[in-house]
Amino acid sequence: MDLQFKGKTAFISGSTSGIGLAVAKTLLQEGANVVINGRSQATVDKALEDLELYTSSGVSAKGFVADLSDQKATDDLIAALPPIDMLVNNVGIYKSTSFYETSDADWQSMLNVTLMSGVRLSKALLPQMLDRNWGRILFISSECATLVPEDLIAYSTTKAAMLALSRGLAQLTRGTGVTVNAATPGSTLTEGAETFLENLAKEKNQSVREVEAAFFKETRTSSLLERFANVEEIAHTLTYYCSPLSAATNGAVIRLDGGSMG
Repeated sequence: MDLQFKGKTAFISGSTSGIGLAVAKTLLQEGANVVINGRSQATVDKALEDLELYTSSGVSAKGFVADLSDQKATDDLIAALPPIDMLVNNVGIYKSTSFYETSDADWQSMLNVTLMSGVRLSKALLPQMLDRNWGRILFISSECATLVPEDLIAYSTTKAAMLALSRGLAQLTRGTGVTVNAATPGSTLTEGAETFLENLAKEKNQSVREVEAAFFKETRTSSLLERFANVEEIAHTLTYYCSPLSAATNGAVIRLDGGSMG
């Protein structure tokens, strides 16, 4: 299937690892140019090295260093970007702690990175897409937007707010070739998840497979998939919703949760 990405450019925030980097790889394979972002030159350079395997004639990958929790850094990044056809608001942070121990600074940090980065990028890039009468904005939320684990209340709140932001922006695209959607991945085997499982396996003197099985039996009991999705599985679906072929989907929440949200 030709996803019709020729000549189009995507910007993916927080894309030096995990789902963001997987989306960058898939977009490159499908013929789009990509611009990635990370908080350090070292992580950006490493990701660009990884992406070299997926570039081809006429398709490029570029990277910018920017801390998207900072408004000035975000503004500087926006000023340096080429014309962007697809914006993937992927960057996000979390802190696993009880509600009572989550400080105001923790709340503010998560809101600034996860929510306000998407607000600022969308505010700058959506008008350009509307002027060109084509574009895609995709917010990467989470199953936690509705599951809300007790130790991730602040994180879950930022992910739920993304759903409202996405739906509101979609209403600004009425009658145009621009769409805005949100996706809710479930438990995904990112580098962070792999480290979590490995450390827990050592702590419990069990195999990683045993720890993963216990997680879905005891904690994420609503999952129908009953395993961690790999980042490529998530990226394939996200890539389709960045494409011209997804024109009939706007203002939607695309569930990639393995059935966990019920």
